Amino acid sequence: MQNLRQLYHCCFLTRKSFPSSSSTLLSLIPKYLCLPTLHPVSWIFLPKGQYKSNSISSSARNMSTSTIALAIEKQMVLENGVQQVELLNGVEDSYGGIILNMEEPMESEAFVYSLRASISQWKQQIKLPIQLVNLVEPSVKEGFRYHHAEPDYIMLVNWIGNSTNTIPENASHRVGIGAFVTNDQREVLVVQENNGTFKGKGVWKFPTGVVNEGEDICMAAIREVKEETGIDTEFVEILAFRQSHKSFFTKSDLFFVCMLRPLSFDIQKQETEIEAAQWMSINEYAAQPFIQKHNGFSSVANVCLAKLEKDYAGFSRIPTTTASGKTSYVYFNSRDLSKL
Repeated sequence: MQNLRQLYHCCFLTRKSFPSSSSTLLSLIPKYLCLPTLHPVSWIFLPKGQYKSNSISSSARNMSTSTIALAIEKQMVLENGVQQVELLNGVEDSYGGIILNMEEPMESEAFVYSLRASISQWKQQIKLPIQLVNLVEPSVKEGFRYHHAEPDYIMLVNWIGNSTNTIPENASHRVGIGAFVTNDQREVLVVQENNGTFKGKGVWKFPTGVVNEGEDICMAAIREVKEETGIDTEFVEILAFRQSHKSFFTKSDLFFVCMLRPLSFDIQKQETEIEAAQWMSINEYAAQPFIQKHNGFSSVANVCLAKLEKDYAGFSRIPTTTASGKTSYVYFNSRDLSKL
């Protein structure tokens, strides 16, 4: 049992764990660690201007001021033709963190390379790969609980402090889109689904779908329309969005109504998911008994009619760049922006 405790040892630190005097410290990894790995690991906290890693020996974690070997690259050493990482020394502080005192100079480029390598190693250690699924049961018995799962790994967490558990829960929402595609004849692109809730109901509805991981809302709408109907489109605006709870098992749902402009018009329906697809008058679409009966659908139909008839303004997109260099989109009312 002691071996199991060492095997699944996990330490969680939050910013609240440190006194106000520690504001000069710089954290380069997230607030907490969930570590069902093959060796004991703890968070490492560094003084400003220095850096950290996360590998700790099982004997060291029982010593309050132990010297701990940190797996971060200082220089690369060739051994039997394989690059090895030289370890630096750190000291465990009274809060369970690690202080690394840099006593020797290090080139900034070497530091960046070392940091990237360490983060890469850390990411591998916090997940339980699916091939190690036999370790799930003993992990749970040692106090871990499920956090989330992906196709190739399971994440388990364990809060071992006496303070309130502040580990963020798994994603609470699923994101979906509905595509309002209209042409110059005031016709809207509609489909009848071949499966799901609407199968066999004879209801004409907008093409809909789920936003994939790492996919922008605007691009998801374009993709779904292409997949279901074969129509090429370009994004115009987000007209509205809806939040619905316990829509997908226990998860909530965010549904964005996106207006798209068609670039092609010949429909080629998706055989596996779509029973029928056509261009339909927007008024005929809105007059369907199902649409009129259900307030959520009728509200969306009214918004779409307002866009065509009353100059309703939705949210346009503008590309932006994050601090890390990634492209993202901000959605805003571009028409009224000049009035602010």
